[in-house]
Amino acid sequence: MKKLIFASLLIAHAADAQPAPTGLDTNQIAALRQQLFEARRTRGVRIKDLSYIKGARHNQLVGYGLVVGLNSTGDKDTVYSKQSIANMLLRYGIRVPGAPDGTGVSSKNVAAVMIIADIPPFVKNGAKIDVIVSAMGDATTLTGGVLIQTPLIGADNKVYAVAQGPVSNNSLMAASPNAAVTVNHPTTAQIIGGALVEREIPVTLVRDNAIEIILREFDFSDTARLAEAINAKFPLSTRAIDGSSVRVEIPEDYQGAAIDFIAQVQQITMMPDTKAVVVINERTGTIVATAPVRVSACAIAQGNVVITIAQSGTVSQPGAAAQVGQTVTVPADTVTITEEGGGRRKLMPFRDMPTVEEVATSLNALQVSPRDMMAIFQALKQAGALKAELLIK
Repeated sequence: MKKLIFASLLIAHAADAQPAPTGLDTNQIAALRQQLFEARRTRGVRIKDLSYIKGARHNQLVGYGLVVGLNSTGDKDTVYSKQSIANMLLRYGIRVPGAPDGTGVSSKNVAAVMIIADIPPFVKNGAKIDVIVSAMGDATTLTGGVLIQTPLIGADNKVYAVAQGPVSNNSLMAASPNAAVTVNHPTTAQIIGGALVEREIPVTLVRDNAIEIILREFDFSDTARLAEAINAKFPLSTRAIDGSSVRVEIPEDYQGAAIDFIAQVQQITMMPDTKAVVVINERTGTIVATAPVRVSACAIAQGNVVITIAQSGTVSQPGAAAQVGQTVTVPADTVTITEEGGGRRKLMPFRDMPTVEEVATSLNALQVSPRDMMAIFQALKQAGALKAELLIK
């Protein structure tokens, strides 16, 4: 069984929970609060790691092309592959029999493919970007193939890049008439730096002398803390717009130097909030819980269930004097379910609202498997004892 993984995302909020010292005047209390805020900022996360600037976004490109040079592993004479080959040859003044439907060509060394790419912001003409090539027909592998020059278009149907070059998928296939072995995925490949950018995508960062910072994850607390952190360095410049974005006015000292100002803002640190979440992946047997997870007072009993399935068969044959009938094998499978533990079953009590570390320690003391752990968390959620969001993947 795979090990249980608890990701305890601990955040030191203890200082915030301490009562304010007595016997201090207003200025001293304000100074202590500022020192606490600075301490939180120094151990926080940079704004650039939590957000992005509105306008500085990636864009997706897509194209349709042909990969040639395959060793009889291409498409098996699919209609669109033959038409594509005929159209390509026609561009070079070669008319094949059966054009334009391409019925007179063979495509066993050619594969029709779809090409996708992600173009980052601020990429200039002549820059190279990576592309991913995927077979769309019945080709068995793209290993050793070469992509013919293919235009890549954006959502506005304009060409922004052109892709071409040898594909690489680090795949290996070995087969015999009765067996086959495949290493990695043979019908998908990539070309590192395989596309040349031909058109720049315009980017607008500053609108009305302000920039807008967007959090990658929606959270009201983080939005408020983001605005607070920026205002600490650039007073009265920032206000929260909604649960994921803040508007930052560019100070007079940075007029005409928006990039310098953005660089300064992105280096500011803040302490992000952490949601109480338990994520269960039933396919891999992985459980991840964040530090704010709490469990109400309850008790958990856990026992092991062993399921045994035995496949066997008995031989049935006609009697010695029988005139008809034949010898056959009759299935005689057995299924046995045994619940171990009995008197050894353990009951682990929890105090009211334990932390995720205490939950992990208590459940590990039961020596529960990941499968049992998943059932326990689901039962806790159904009982209303789990004070966290439960996500099952």
